[in-house]
Amino acid sequence: MKRPLRALAAAGLLAAGAIVAVALGGTASADTQICEQYGSTTIGGKYVVQNNRWGTSAQQCINVTSTGFSITRQDGVGSTSGAPVSYPSIFVGCHYTNCSPGTNLPVQVKNISSAPGSISYNYVSGAIYDAAYDIWLDPSPKKDGVNQMEIMIWLNRQGPIQPIGSPVGNASIAGRTWEVWRGSNGSNNVISYVAPSAIPSMSFDAMAFINDTKNRGAITSDWYLTSIQAGFEPWQGGVGLAVNSFSQSVNTGGTTPTTPPPATTPPPGNAACSVKYTTNVWSNGFTADVTITNTGSSTVNGWTLNYNLPSGQTITGSWNATVTQSGSAVTARNLSYNGTLAPGASTSFGYQATLNGAFSTPSSFTLNGATCARA
Repeated sequence: MKRPLRALAAAGLLAAGAIVAVALGGTASADTQICEQYGSTTIGGKYVVQNNRWGTSAQQCINVTSTGFSITRQDGVGSTSGAPVSYPSIFVGCHYTNCSPGTNLPVQVKNISSAPGSISYNYVSGAIYDAAYDIWLDPSPKKDGVNQMEIMIWLNRQGPIQPIGSPVGNASIAGRTWEVWRGSNGSNNVISYVAPSAIPSMSFDAMAFINDTKNRGAITSDWYLTSIQAGFEPWQGGVGLAVNSFSQSVNTGGTTPTTPPPATTPPPGNAACSVKYTTNVWSNGFTADVTITNTGSSTVNGWTLNYNLPSGQTITGSWNATVTQSGSAVTARNLSYNGTLAPGASTSFGYQATLNGAFSTPSSFTLNGATCARA
């Protein structure tokens, strides 16, 4: 739960006598200290870093670097059965009218092909906090006020604190298993994905979590992604916590098909399956969406898809399937909810990968040992 940034500043509610090293919306050229309650600055010509001390009148300061920030003072104390005292963070998009430079957000979910991101944290002991990657969505292209949906990805949790709501199960996303919580803070709905142990760094496609939230009926493809943020929610202590680096892009315009046109004749063996392989590629990585269709007359109960990735491609995270890689060989297995394919039915999974060299697609796929047609 986060309080207004620019909105409260405009209302004249900033703490009197706060130490201010930079004005709202300024630019950090060298290390910059922000102690202003809702102070912010921009870095890298793309991101906003905000102090965002919303839950306490006690002092908090952050040191902003060219790639992130660290907490240098945090005097607030929050009840572990209640809300944290702040959310110092870095973000892309629009948050309470404060928009990052050159952002293409808000944008409708249905128009996003991928949202590759990465985060590197520095953790400390003796404090009570969570390290959270936050994704905000709303039915309208909202740039101010509270959005209706907050996705929280808890990469670390220290102390007797818990997400909003209650546990509703587990999810396998980005190559990891997460405990899923769901609830409301009174202002917006929240779905939280909690890691079982601390994750100091991670690269993944934020769309994997957005799609899981959509599959739970919490949003639709017509909703708008408004911002993606990463930082800390401290309850007690936290000096030394840092975002060492943060990278987040939102790619729009649909995915780029890289598969050949549909085969006019069945492949050898008249396989009862087809595979559509769709990618979004950038200089050193890509995301792939893989759609499997049962083109036969019998139901598939449990599936395993095998194929080889071209040289220089390494999978770093996946969603909607258990995906493993050994050398060039890839094995993707269904999860508990998508293992049954009736005749004519399809299911999809995806992954993010690094790329070293020229990009190309797999040459063939086999489903449960049978060669599939390319769709």
